[in-house]
Amino acid sequence: MEEAACLVTPYGSGLINSTWKVSNGQDFVLQRVNDAVFKNPMAIAQNIRLLSDYFAQHYPDYYFTRNIKTAKGTDIIFVPGQGWFRLFPFVQHSYSFDVVTSPKQAFEAAKQFGKFTRLLSGFDTKKLQHTIPNFHDLSLRYQQFLQALQQGDKERIANASASITFLQQHKAIVEQYEDLKKSPDFKLRVTHHDTKISNVLFDVADNGICVIDLDTVMPGYFISDVGDMMRTYLSPVSEEEKDFGKITVREDYFNAIVSGYLSEMQAELSANEKDCFVYAGKFMLYMQAIRFLTDYLNNDRYYGSAYDGHNLLRAANQITLLQQLSEKETYLSQIVHEASLSTASYL
Repeated sequence: MEEAACLVTPYGSGLINSTWKVSNGQDFVLQRVNDAVFKNPMAIAQNIRLLSDYFAQHYPDYYFTRNIKTAKGTDIIFVPGQGWFRLFPFVQHSYSFDVVTSPKQAFEAAKQFGKFTRLLSGFDTKKLQHTIPNFHDLSLRYQQFLQALQQGDKERIANASASITFLQQHKAIVEQYEDLKKSPDFKLRVTHHDTKISNVLFDVADNGICVIDLDTVMPGYFISDVGDMMRTYLSPVSEEEKDFGKITVREDYFNAIVSGYLSEMQAELSANEKDCFVYAGKFMLYMQAIRFLTDYLNNDRYYGSAYDGHNLLRAANQITLLQQLSEKETYLSQIVHEASLSTASYL
């Protein structure tokens, strides 16, 4: 590819990696991997290659976005002074969304993430490297929270007293996580770990094509993927919303997530896993609230802050959505139970 013949333009809305669309008669996606977040970019490349080979052997018709190899036959290349780069084919006539705007989109996304995990049910998860160690380890996140209470900014600890009290009072969410890890009914699977709507490609009719952004694919529990969908799809507003009166659980979106995911994972999940479907949302919301609050107490070292108290507000936002989800837990669990008895598609 001749550099002079290429049109290179920024592409997408990702916050971690830098992404460009490269055109020279054909279209490609060029990415620079953020090695401040992903300490071992080679591990990501290896994971994706293993999955690519597995799909090629067992499910050759599955649409999987494979890296284009370099001239030296590698999946990723290091450019001194600039970082790690990789190239993907551009999926023509595909679209992604930053915000889910319809139950159908939620259904299609949940179906795609479920399909990804189901098709990889025969893959040996021990072969995958942990690209972000302990990423969704709630026990560790809680310990980091307790450490921040001891060593964090004293004034900020005082300001955050209401959120701190709430999270301490709901430690049972952590204890349930520790119990399920010991249960033989909860299986480690190939899990995406970042199931926001922008990580699914759609066609012009809003049908899902495939999942993308596979950097966080690691062994994990289904609650990570389902929980992150609930955290980012259920409320009509994001974690940045300051008006907490706008935060609510949209039941039709919840039904769409359940229907979409179970349309692929119905036979894969144990009865006890299905019983924890609503817990998945509580798990992720609680963990994200803890992470935001811990960062606030530690003077915004990880997420950064656009204004004073930004991470405290984010934490309180997530706590509010967690409260909304908990209040509806009995009703939402009934939705899961009914969906577990049916394989009907979402209409």
